Amino acid sequence: MRLWGEFAKGIYKENPVFKQALGMCPFLAVTTSVENALGMGAASTFVVVCSNFLVSVLRKLIPRKVRIPCYIVIIATFVTLVDMVMNAYAPQLHRSLGIFIPLIVVNCMILGRAEGFANKNTVIKSLADGFGMGVGFTLAMILIASFREILGNGTWLAVNVLGERFHNQPVLIAILAPGAFIIMGFILGTFNILERRKAGR
Repeated sequence: MRLWGEFAKGIYKENPVFKQALGMCPFLAVTTSVENALGMGAASTFVVVCSNFLVSVLRKLIPRKVRIPCYIVIIATFVTLVDMVMNAYAPQLHRSLGIFIPLIVVNCMILGRAEGFANKNTVIKSLADGFGMGVGFTLAMILIASFREILGNGTWLAVNVLGERFHNQPVLIAILAPGAFIIMGFILGTFNILERRKAGR
């Protein structure tokens, strides 16, 4: 049950995007389509799970004074692996995500989990934490990408869901940079309202 709690907290209670506002750069940049969101979410989840695992395994061996550089090297290793695999097996997605794949190295969510959790907890707990945070990050990206793709293109995963009339006259701002901030604002506002109602305010 405790492991489930470590996993589940990343879905809502400590969601890296909606609760901690971490990893916002790729979150806002690549969510123009659900396909991009899934690709970035899967890549980030793999990196955070693997880096949490290795940091937890080596936590007693890494000198405290150089722990951050060591964490970055570990994260960069897995990011490089993801970059090479994606380039080999999903070249179109790799081109679409572009520079944001290498930038996973400096994603605050991943470094934050390594420093704030993995270096203080067991391997099993760190794996559960990393997987939960990765899934929460992915779900958050899918949510905003769904709004942006449906409003901006009239499609969801490239399937026309609103008919040809809307497809020919989309809300273009939804897939532009200002649209990402506007939609994000509405989503965060909704979460805040739900939290206040839950607290009985």
